[in-house]
Formats: sequence, structure tokens, C-alpha cells
Amino acid sequence: MTQALSNLLTQLDLEQVRTDVFLGHGPGGTRRRLFGGHVAAQAVVAAGRCTPDAAVHSLHVYFLRPGDPHAPIEFHVERVRDGRSYSARLVRAMQHDAVVLHASLSFVGAGRAGFEHQVSAPQALPAESCPTWEQWSAPRLALMTDEQRLQYVRERPIEVRPVQPIDALTPAPGGTRQQFWCRAPAPLPDDPLLHQALATYTSDHTLLSATLRPHGRTFMSRGVIAASLDHSMWFHRPFRMDQWVLYSQESPVAFEGRGLAHGHYFDERGTLVASMAQEGVIRQR
Repeated sequence: MTQALSNLLTQLDLEQVRTDVFLGHGPGGTRRRLFGGHVAAQAVVAAGRCTPDAAVHSLHVYFLRPGDPHAPIEFHVERVRDGRSYSARLVRAMQHDAVVLHASLSFVGAGRAGFEHQVSAPQALPAESCPTWEQWSAPRLALMTDEQRLQYVRERPIEVRPVQPIDALTPAPGGTRQQFWCRAPAPLPDDPLLHQALATYTSDHTLLSATLRPHGRTFMSRGVIAASLDHSMWFHRPFRMDQWVLYSQESPVAFEGRGLAHGHYFDERGTLVASMAQEGVIRQR
């Protein structure tokens, strides 16, 4: 197991400090602000600890303030309702006496029968045929600023392989769709809540970049301002994040400085296991 993945798993193992209140920590390192996927994943764990007999089926998050990656985070869970089939939870993530994230989650018990269908998985090169993050970024490191280089060479807890890699420094307009293969690079415990938390963490990687791709811009383009505003996920079926997941993304619209992106997780058999949507600020300074 890589040190980065080990650190993330430790940070997802929240400490309960009192009833329905949990303490977590940021990733530290060289980031200037807390990665939204990190605190959203911790919110999933906090709510799940208060709903042990059910699984998350939907998650809606608002990123309210830039978080501090070096400060502790306190998660306050409100048990809104426990019904016969579904349970609702609200989570407030607090830092420096301010709310940095607000999340609503819905949980459902197992064994619900009903209609079933899904869209077909998109065609994609297998993960082993796609470049690793290191292979993709190595030729560009010499052209990056020191700050950019620090972000690209740091060890990542989740392995990400672009199916349609672009040049992050000098991108060309590339349409509204993109795909990535993702997985945790080591076997994980058989804990469904942990896999859902890691899926939440991973889903905030690259999704907003789909809104910039049609314009020939990336997060590294000069003068680009990009920040997530909200993030939603729906978990359809059990899955494992220590196996390859195809992250298919599309941006249907951008307008008035905001871009919307949709995403889907497919396992290697082509089964749709989760869906997500995110809106964010995207504009030129």
C-alpha cells in the first residue's frame, strides 16, 4: 500500500468525540486549500457511522468555504429521519468556527426488489493501455512552475489513468466528453462505507475539468479560475474501489461563469455502479 493511500485511510477513520460529532483531519502537504473530495468523503463516513445498518444511496454536498488542509475538521451529524426503508442525515463540517461543507445524505437498507435497467458503458481503452499519471506528466514537468510541479509529483492515494490525455499546459479544445480509469492501488477491507467514501473522494478529481475541455483550458491555464460549488452522487450497486472503475464524464452546459458536469462510474464488466453531477465556477480572470 502506498503511503498516500495509507494516510487517506487513516484520515477517513474519524474519531468520535461525542454523540453524533466526529473529528477528522485534513491532508496537510502543499495544498493551499482543503480538497473538496477529502472533506466530502469524511462527511460520508460521519453520516455512515450514525446509520450502521444501511448504505448511502444519495449524497448532496455544498462547498461553502475554502477549507484549511492543515486544520482539524469537526463533523456534526443530524439524524433527520429514520423511516422503514430510508434514513436521512445532515452533516455540517466545521473549521475555525465556520461551516466549510454542508451535506445531505439518504440511506437505504439492502434487498429492495424493483425494476432494473441501465445505459450501456461507453467504449474505452482498457486501463492497462492508458498512461499512468507519472507517464503522462513526466514530459511536462520541466515546463511547469515550481508550485505546479509540487502538485503533479506528489504521491496520490488513488491511481488515475486518462483515456484521452490532453496537454495540461497547452491544451486544444477537446469536446465535451472525457474518461479516466481509477482505483485504489492496494486491496481494501470489505467495508461498503469505506468504498463509498473513496468513491466520493475520487469523484471530485477531474470532473470539473470536463467543463473546461471544450474551451481548450485546464486548471493550469493562465488566469483560469475554477472551484467546485456543489456535488451530488447516487450509488446504484455495490462495488469496490480497489478494482478498476471507468469514470465517464460529460459537460452539457456552461453559462455565466458556471459549468455543469455529469459523471458515471462503470466497473470493468460495464455495470453502472454510481452517477454524479457537479457545478463549479469556471471563468477567465
